[in-house]
Amino acid sequence: MPEPIVEATDLRKSFDANAVLRGVSFELAKGETLVVMGGSGAGKTVLLRLVAGLIQPDGGRLRVFGRSIEHLSEESLLPLRRRMGYVFQSAALFDSLSVHDNVAYPLREHTSLGEAEIDERVVHNLSVVGLSSEVLPLLPSELSGGMRKRVGIARALSVEPEMLLFDEPTAGLDPTNSKLVADLMLHLRGGVCDTAMVVTHDVELARTVADRVAVLIAGQFAALGPVDEVLEGSNPAVQAFLAGGTAGGAS
Repeated sequence: MPEPIVEATDLRKSFDANAVLRGVSFELAKGETLVVMGGSGAGKTVLLRLVAGLIQPDGGRLRVFGRSIEHLSEESLLPLRRRMGYVFQSAALFDSLSVHDNVAYPLREHTSLGEAEIDERVVHNLSVVGLSSEVLPLLPSELSGGMRKRVGIARALSVEPEMLLFDEPTAGLDPTNSKLVADLMLHLRGGVCDTAMVVTHDVELARTVADRVAVLIAGQFAALGPVDEVLEGSNPAVQAFLAGGTAGGAS
């Protein structure tokens, strides 16, 4: 069996006296999409930021691309971060930069490509997410919410990642745009990037894109398994979450 792309064992994270993650373990295999669900404040984004190396765990072990990252320096983390794309909940675009310069930003920061090659890559990545070159000069404030999400995904694809990390990719979108983003995530699996970890409270998104689902409640996984098994199962904590109950802690 190939080594998992992510391997987490008993991860723990607190902020001040607030224990957010209380022993979370999972693996993410190449070619798999793992969806982590939970209520607002359950710790989903904290878990994603740990995997990205943006914060460090207080305890437990975390291996990404075969390397233990719990205590790596920023400099040592950079080569690993270049192998993953992070799609932020708000898209996190630079307000003062055009769509072109937002998508080009990682290429200018992390590659030695010339401007002509960068332009070509930007146009290509926008086409992958269903946007034409007409949006290149626009500022984020001139885009709809759904378009901003897609530009954020195009930017994450700039480094040709081996794994994509999605933080609430459908948050704030209407049902039509939510479905467009879900369909796009499925399309990316077809060849652009086949491995993903997604945090969301969106049950329909989970049903559409997940191979496995984990439900995070009170700092631990109440369930982890195939999507139908978890969402249709009889676990009372999971069913309470799906019915609109649950959570607690930090987001």
